[in-house]
Amino acid sequence: MKKSIDLNCDVGEGVGNETELMPFISSCNIACGAHAGSMDIVKEVILLANKHHVKIGAHPSYPDRENFGRKVIDMPLDQLESSLIQQILLLEKTTKSLTGNSLQHIKVHGALYNISVTNKAIAQVIVNAVLKTVPNAKLYVPCHSIIEYIALQNKLKVVYEVFADRNYQDNLSLVPRSKKNAVITDVHKLVNHVFNIIENQKVTSISGKQIPIKAETCCVHGDNQKAVEIVKLLHHTLKLKGISIE
Repeated sequence: MKKSIDLNCDVGEGVGNETELMPFISSCNIACGAHAGSMDIVKEVILLANKHHVKIGAHPSYPDRENFGRKVIDMPLDQLESSLIQQILLLEKTTKSLTGNSLQHIKVHGALYNISVTNKAIAQVIVNAVLKTVPNAKLYVPCHSIIEYIALQNKLKVVYEVFADRNYQDNLSLVPRSKKNAVITDVHKLVNHVFNIIENQKVTSISGKQIPIKAETCCVHGDNQKAVEIVKLLHHTLKLKGISIE
């Protein structure tokens, strides 16, 4: 049986490595200006993705550039929903005007993504924002999460996401970035980590356990200093192992 994986990357965050990343990935999540990015960057990255036939998604966040969207912000739920709607529409309208196509997916960023795994109210806000803007788009979610269940209840299409450059705890939550072993820095360990997930549908947790996991798309963080090296190596190695990137 042929195996495949969607390889996605968070882009448009001001790092400037998109030209090098695009040939090796199959989907991208473009920052909407709330945690990073600008209209000029958004347009540039959309055109670049379209040129390389990379699927385009919005990467909305808490409106918090100061902390790069990696801190939970205590704000009224209606204000958060309005912000997410505004961010998604910015990407949707710009993508449609430049390419003629709608967004393929939505993937929320950073602290908002992490809290939606367990927080029902936040997860519902995210789902509401997608339903009110691009209800036909897919939502990238981790398996066994609150946001997965709420999205499915609301008839949204979901894509199960795993992280190439992050370590997992036994409950399938990511090791917090505050801990030194949160990020996988050895690129060869990272490739083995991803291959195990795709081939066996299991992830090796930091305690050494093999935990079942669903994986349809695999993320490499675009702001990782080794992001370009990682996507090149994954693209090459996975193809050698008979796993297509699509």
